Amino acid sequence: MSFIKHVHPVKVPLKALELKSTWALGGMCLVLVTLLAGSGTLMLFSYQPFPEFAYTSVEYLENQFTFGRMIRSMHYFSANLLVLMLFCHMLRVFFTGGYLGKRRLNWIIGLCILSLVLLSCFTGYLLPWDQTAFWAVTICMNMFDYVPAGSMLKTFFITDGGISEKTLQLFFTLHTTVIPTLLIGFLATHFWKVRKAKGVVTSRLAGMGEDDKPVMVAVHPNLLLREAVVALVLTAVIMVLALVFKAPLDEMANAGLSPNPAKAPWYFSGFQELLLHFHPSFAVFLIPTVIFCILIGMPFLRGDIQNEGVWFMSDRAKTAAKTAVLISMTLTPVLVFFDEAVLDFQKWFPGIPGILSTGLVPFVLVICLILVHHFGMKQKFKLSSSEAFQTSAVFLITAFVILTLICIWLRGAGMKLYFWGA
Repeated sequence: MSFIKHVHPVKVPLKALELKSTWALGGMCLVLVTLLAGSGTLMLFSYQPFPEFAYTSVEYLENQFTFGRMIRSMHYFSANLLVLMLFCHMLRVFFTGGYLGKRRLNWIIGLCILSLVLLSCFTGYLLPWDQTAFWAVTICMNMFDYVPAGSMLKTFFITDGGISEKTLQLFFTLHTTVIPTLLIGFLATHFWKVRKAKGVVTSRLAGMGEDDKPVMVAVHPNLLLREAVVALVLTAVIMVLALVFKAPLDEMANAGLSPNPAKAPWYFSGFQELLLHFHPSFAVFLIPTVIFCILIGMPFLRGDIQNEGVWFMSDRAKTAAKTAVLISMTLTPVLVFFDEAVLDFQKWFPGIPGILSTGLVPFVLVICLILVHHFGMKQKFKLSSSEAFQTSAVFLITAFVILTLICIWLRGAGMKLYFWGA
């Protein structure tokens, strides 16, 4: 109890207790990390990180250990849900301006946590050593060929023969030791920074008392009770999912038999879809690098701190964001289908250069489209620079989500669209 009291301040703003202020996303992420640590520790009693034993040890866990299948399913669903919850948590911080001012360092720490979680999921993806995992990791590792010094980094994980025992044991070490250690350090620092910032970001325009100061309430029981309820409900949901659905396990990995299609894990599917429309150097290196630099640099740009805690800063910005979602939901599939048509056109007329579907031309066209959208929305809705930036972010995030869904649900053999034909 003394530890909990030090994690939280003695009192918190009444506004912070409202569900729509945070949607309890940060707390749920912590609960999921705890479930992953517990279920992962239990699985270590059975798992053996060797290609000849890894798959059978997973089968043994599911079939011979009491509640073994449930434990593995809890680990699987917790990991996937953590990626989704953490992504939504970062969006909540972004759209409420929680990355500005004294919270700017915590935003960067949050990006490090997100990167570690994605890396943890990726390294853990290979450990069952089944066909789906083996070839998904193979696809991702081949992407290193298009990153500067990527080939050198690739040789650290794989041998000339491809994914091997060396890869499996390195991934196992990273997944069970290195990443958890770093994650604990970053999480502790993250919560300490939240504590130093006097809690989560809330609107200065709401929850004020008669003296123009935020109405404060005691953490116990007001906040602690809410956190306990959320933790119990989330744990129950994970347990029900684990009981009803089995974590997927394909046939044992076979380096000589590639599935068709071979897809990356769902959280990298958006980038795999980009690979179909851009040159790999753009899809794998340039675009992610630009996104990462923007995310790192955002807290140091001039922002409207007065609107901290306000979703989308203003009503007109909310309207602009809704419009951006509709535009992106319409435009993104149209561009994907157009590119498919261009590829088919080139197949029938091979003498035509492929500049429309790969290389610099489509990248420049997309950048121009983003700029037209940005300044067009800014002028139409009379947005400030910060509001226009958020609107453009909504446009791009929606597009990336749609690309991810297209890759997961609509791509079949040869990564062709199911309804497009071979």
